[in-house]
Amino acid sequence: MSDLTLVIGNKASSSWSLRPWLALKQIGVPFDEITIPLRQPETKAEILRYSPAGKVPVLIDGDLTVYDSMAILEYLAETYPEAGLWPDDRGARAVARSIAAEMHSGFVDLRRNMPMDVTDKHPQEGRTPESLADIARITQVWRDARARFGADGPFLFGRFSAADAMYAPVCTRLDTYCVELDEVSQAYVSTVLGLPAMREWYAAGAAEPWGALL
Repeated sequence: MSDLTLVIGNKASSSWSLRPWLALKQIGVPFDEITIPLRQPETKAEILRYSPAGKVPVLIDGDLTVYDSMAILEYLAETYPEAGLWPDDRGARAVARSIAAEMHSGFVDLRRNMPMDVTDKHPQEGRTPESLADIARITQVWRDARARFGADGPFLFGRFSAADAMYAPVCTRLDTYCVELDEVSQAYVSTVLGLPAMREWYAAGAAEPWGALL
């Protein structure tokens, strides 16, 4: 057993669970995994066994419980500073935190109209004016980060960061709903989805007995 345990929801559709899971995989920190199927009669009670907030994901480190994706990412960044989950440069780091926070609190219409589903394709679905406006803003964020800070690698700030973990579920959505993207944004989506950890997540999601929870 490893020191860390991550409690997550269905891989097929739990976007919040993907974020810290991917970060842990990318920084190479071993962890045990507990999956709780969402939207089942027993789901709430099962999650409450691990977190008083009653939501996933939850990171357990000994007698410490950390919940909420952003809080977990910050905890990992502080616990494993050598992993560089935030950019080294103070300005880049501030921008990375800003766009991660924007993802954390925003883009409600995209979430509502294009729910995560790594098991299938839904071309042309979910294209409301509001969700398309969210996508336009997201791709603007990506292009700006890549242009200003991405010279040293294929991710938003060059190397993989917590900001990439926050936007990874969006990459799955844009792929699932076959959204046409500009060249920079498409290259970024392809980079994220091409990660071995992402391929592992997709395969596990396809094998789940519960299916996507759209």
